[in-house]
Amino acid sequence: MTLNALFKGDVRPRLRVLGEILEKSRYDVVCLQEVMYRHLIPRYPHRVSAGTVLLKGGLVVLSRWPVTRSRFVRFPLTAPARPEYLMRKGALVVTVDTGDGEVVVINTHLSANRDDDWSAENRYTDIARTELGVLAEQAATVDPAVPVVVMGDLNVPRDSVVLREFLEETGLRDVLAGDTRPTYRPTPGWPNPPAFDHILVRPPMTGAARLVLQDEVTLADGRRAYLSDHYGVEVDLALHPTG
Repeated sequence: MTLNALFKGDVRPRLRVLGEILEKSRYDVVCLQEVMYRHLIPRYPHRVSAGTVLLKGGLVVLSRWPVTRSRFVRFPLTAPARPEYLMRKGALVVTVDTGDGEVVVINTHLSANRDDDWSAENRYTDIARTELGVLAEQAATVDPAVPVVVMGDLNVPRDSVVLREFLEETGLRDVLAGDTRPTYRPTPGWPNPPAFDHILVRPPMTGAARLVLQDEVTLADGRRAYLSDHYGVEVDLALHPTG
């Protein structure tokens, strides 16, 4: 499951509720974005992040399976200058041992498009292309026999040109291809946002995905709130033999 956990507002109480939900869940691996501080990481059997106090990229991977290797890869600093530089955005590459073999999970959060314009000519398109290029390089380093899952808030719509280029270059498959539902919570000011949160898999792996964590929850003080301004995306993955 992947979720941008939103680092503003009622961060502590929301993450506390999220942690309770995750502890009761069946998720083997959870990728979170915008968890900025180590002490806010929800409890799980295995927890992976980079950084000491301030987490690099705001990225966390939670796993019920043992983690054998992990690394953080930072995206290059490209123009225009933006507040996201402070987050040190990049990718957290984690190898988990399922008991039936290893799976490489790449958790990531790409730079936001401040123009809300994902056309090929927009100034943020080259930023997305550069950052997706880093993800492509990381996926290419993985043994072709090992399953790869790239997930997170890619900050590009499902039909964007840069995402299409990335899928063509890497051979990854979007498990929600053709799904037109948003993964960013609609607002009166933005009633029809795109899908920013994606789960991409290396064939012959397949997956059936669903949107989750869409409803309000009750915080510790009794208030009702949404867990995030994003929805979560969960997926059941099947590892098919290559023959």
